[in-house]
Amino acid sequence: MTDRALVVVRAGALTTVQDRGRPGHAHLGVPRSGALDPPSAALVNRLAGNSPDAAVLETTLDGCAVRARSSVTVAVGGAPCPVTVGGRPAPWGAPVRVPAGEVLEVGTAVAGVRTYVAVSGGVAVEPVLGSRSTDLLSGLGPPPLTDGTVLPLGAPAGPPARTDTAPQPAPPAELVLRITPGPREDWFTPRALSDLTTVAYRVSPASNRIGLRTEGPTLERSRAGELPSEGMVLGAVQVPPDGHPLIFLADHPTTGGYPVPAVVHPADLAGAAQARPGTPLRFVPVRRR
Repeated sequence: MTDRALVVVRAGALTTVQDRGRPGHAHLGVPRSGALDPPSAALVNRLAGNSPDAAVLETTLDGCAVRARSSVTVAVGGAPCPVTVGGRPAPWGAPVRVPAGEVLEVGTAVAGVRTYVAVSGGVAVEPVLGSRSTDLLSGLGPPPLTDGTVLPLGAPAGPPARTDTAPQPAPPAELVLRITPGPREDWFTPRALSDLTTVAYRVSPASNRIGLRTEGPTLERSRAGELPSEGMVLGAVQVPPDGHPLIFLADHPTTGGYPVPAVVHPADLAGAAQARPGTPLRFVPVRRR
């Protein structure tokens, strides 16, 4: 292995390698996966001088620490957090040079959930079905990082962005998700469908990369039993037997048998990725195009 690599010093609660995922393989039972907050992953890649396809690190709440074997440029974004290089404070949301042998420390998020770390050249683990993403449901891609993991890096594609800081949206104080009805709204009572869009929910601590779970009113069914398994899409609002809506995120299963009364607009899912447990949540109905 060349010196273009990172050594994981502290893996954190859950740090994975992510890129733009594996779209187009649902017929094989393979989820899309990829970064849960794609705009943040794309921004740190631009700051580090990478192509949009480069793989980055996605941390969960308490960050991570990596040692650079050679001098590299990094950019940290997504959930705001303290950043240090060699123990000295470094900027968040801007390109940072990490000399060979120094440790980049990505601290605990002060807001939001998921922080993204781009490194010049991108993380160059072996791709699977065209993607380097870790898929926690199917087990495809590299496993979550552990202390001592060595991550190879690709060749730098271009110079880092010439900016002191890049504006990024703040994690949501209230999560608002636009939904279109269907395909199984007829499996629920009129009261349940009204509650879904008029009553406040909260983000559950049981949420993960597979789905955003909710706390709040249960949705009453008008039909008993379950469906034969059918295809599930990113953003599907599935209602399991406990009656609480569950929004499918990037590592969601490609099929399921619980009814789906609505689907979340794809542009709102990045906010869902950054919503902490307890965050108020509202579903807002929109018209189909």
